[in-house]
Amino acid sequence: MADRVSVTFTLGGTLSPESYLELVAVIAAEGLSIEWDGEAFEPSHRTVGEPLELFANEVAWGKVEALETFCHDHGLPYRFWAGGFLAEWSAERIVFRGEGAPDSFIVDEADRVLIDRHEVGRRGSVDAALAYFDEAEFIVPPLVVEGDPEIGVAATAQEVAHG
Repeated sequence: MADRVSVTFTLGGTLSPESYLELVAVIAAEGLSIEWDGEAFEPSHRTVGEPLELFANEVAWGKVEALETFCHDHGLPYRFWAGGFLAEWSAERIVFRGEGAPDSFIVDEADRVLIDRHEVGRRGSVDAALAYFDEAEFIVPPLVVEGDPEIGVAATAQEVAHG
C-alpha cells in the first residue's frame, strides 16, 4: 500500500486546444480537481486569464509524475507542493519555470519555504540566502489556450463602458 499525502499543483503557459484536451486527460488520470475533494476535472473548469490551480488528497507518494512530464514536454511553468509523510519524507515545493531543470525547496505543511544550515552555508551570505526565498516565490502565469478571448486592460475598459 502506498503512502499518501495531499498535493497542490498550479500551472500556466500556452497550449493549443488539442494539447489542452491532452492536459485534461492527464489531470483526470492524476485525480486532481480545482478544489479539495472536488469533482473530476473537466475542460470547463479552467478560468480564462488565470493559472490553473489543482488539488488532491491521498496522492500516492505525493507524486504526479505524468502531469510534471506533460508540463516539461510542453514548456508549461508550474509550482507544485506535496506534503510530507511522517518520518519518510518532508514536504516539498517544486518550481519549474518552463525550461531547464525544476528547482526543489524545503517547505512545511503550510507550504512556507524553509532554509536549512547546509543551504545557508552553500549560499554564503545573508543576501544570497534571502534570494533562495525569492526563487521559491515563483508566480505562475495564466494558462492560455490558443483562441482564448483577450483578457486585460482592453477587456476591462469594455466592461466598464458597457456596465
